[in-house]
Amino acid sequence: MWMDILYILIGLVIGLVIGFLLARYLMKKQLKENPPINEEMIKALMRGMGRNPSQKQVNQLMKQMSRFQ
Repeated sequence: MWMDILYILIGLVIGLVIGFLLARYLMKKQLKENPPINEEMIKALMRGMGRNPSQKQVNQLMKQMSRFQ
């Protein structure tokens, strides 16, 4: 009976450690493939829409983007 509980606890701990390491690896891989948006990306996006962005507009968008992340 006690051995069964011990096996379950050991299995949970090992599963948590493996899950954490796997999630960390996948998150790093995702950030490397799709980096967070930066000022140059915002400027290119606005130019693509036919607008010439000022630095104030870029800063406002960066502030809004940081709020949602």
